[in-house]
Amino acid sequence: MTARVAVVDVGSNSVRLVVFDGMSRAPAYFYNEKVLCGLGIGLADSGLLNPAGRVRAMAALHRFAALVQGMDATLSGVATAAVREARDGPEFVAQVARETGLTLHVATGKQEAALSAKGILLGWPDAHGLVCDIGGASMELARLTNGRIGAAQTSPLGPLKLADYQGDLDRYITTEVRTLAKSVGGKADRLFLVGGAWRALARLDMARRNYPFHVLHEYRLTPQDLTATIDWVHDQNLDALTSHTNTSRERMTLVPMAARVLARLLKELGPPEIVLSSYGLREGMFYEQMPDALRRLDPLIEASRSIEAAMARFPGFGQVLYEWLRPLYPDADAAERRLMLAACLLHDTSWQAHPDYRSEMCFESITRANLGGVDHPSRLFLGVAILNRYKNAGHSALQTPVEELLPANRIKAAITLGKAMRLGAMISGAQISLLEGASLQRQDDHLILTLSKTAVALNGEIVEKRLTALARQMELQAVLRVTD
Repeated sequence: MTARVAVVDVGSNSVRLVVFDGMSRAPAYFYNEKVLCGLGIGLADSGLLNPAGRVRAMAALHRFAALVQGMDATLSGVATAAVREARDGPEFVAQVARETGLTLHVATGKQEAALSAKGILLGWPDAHGLVCDIGGASMELARLTNGRIGAAQTSPLGPLKLADYQGDLDRYITTEVRTLAKSVGGKADRLFLVGGAWRALARLDMARRNYPFHVLHEYRLTPQDLTATIDWVHDQNLDALTSHTNTSRERMTLVPMAARVLARLLKELGPPEIVLSSYGLREGMFYEQMPDALRRLDPLIEASRSIEAAMARFPGFGQVLYEWLRPLYPDADAAERRLMLAACLLHDTSWQAHPDYRSEMCFESITRANLGGVDHPSRLFLGVAILNRYKNAGHSALQTPVEELLPANRIKAAITLGKAMRLGAMISGAQISLLEGASLQRQDDHLILTLSKTAVALNGEIVEKRLTALARQMELQAVLRVTD
């Protein structure tokens, strides 16, 4: 394990410390803390950082510096729009360095936009579309084309700054959005949303729509649903909005203004799909330090390998199990094989849970795991597969209404994979050397389990029971053979 990587982000609304547990393709969050300081409050009028916010920010930074000292972490810091624009920004940066030893890099608007785009690339290596990051005092757009960062630009469209605007606000927003969109090439086929105000708005969208799966990362919205939520937000007061989510009142105060900007942005860009990202500027700073060889790895598979290494009884068995099951899926495409491999790597990572609740806990832990590069239907596919690796439950035992997000054929495929993993793990006790004495294949309308002579002792009632259950699920006839 390499040294931990700590990032301090001094934003216009919040100051945050994130510590990643070593340099790996899948970010593991060792520590995460934020303080809503409001450095950018009143900046448009005074040209200075908010005095009370500055005191709170300094206190937070003293604490963060002390925390990082004991975490064996390399530390880097960035400051964005409020510090960049305030007349006393340089003085604040100097004070931070003098009192805490932390050097803050004051990012330009284009650098801020590019860092957010790099955060998207951490989760979507080949991302294509526009990245929109909103903070307290600015909003950035950056274009991604097949994993490459193109035009990047900033604007004064942060809700803290807009709250101080004197004049025709709708006209101002329209003009700024049009200028910003034009600077990065206009229309987008996908819009990635980054930032606390967007996350709060996504939670409100989930609440309004009664969306059954409360994971923000990779939450996908249509322009129609998002527009309806924006209209709904404008009809609610702050207390009502706060009651719908666990978002803080301070954060929620920014949402109506941010939603106003987003409504205009949707009209200007016309994206058919909007995707919420939990990865942003801080993850972008982490990505900047990542070697190219790591960047080229698959974030889902690397996260799954990391979880297996830390939590499985026999790390390494997942890859062998995947290869063992491959003959059952001769026509699987790359996307399906990728999910199969992730499921096999994760299949035994909740073994320490109480047996009475293990299958349900598997579902909860896998669907809510810190995984990148996987959308909500695929998370649920993995969860249902691993649920059925431990229990003949289908999905009826779940409180999450899986069928709302997964079509019947995908639920059936996940159950089949779960039963196949269950058979492989049961035969061998999840031990690589023992699985090598068995093979599984589909032949016409038969599912054939073949045991070598040296492995015949592994046979038993439970193996035959699992083989029969899998064959029934696949609508095949179970056959058990022993070879010389």
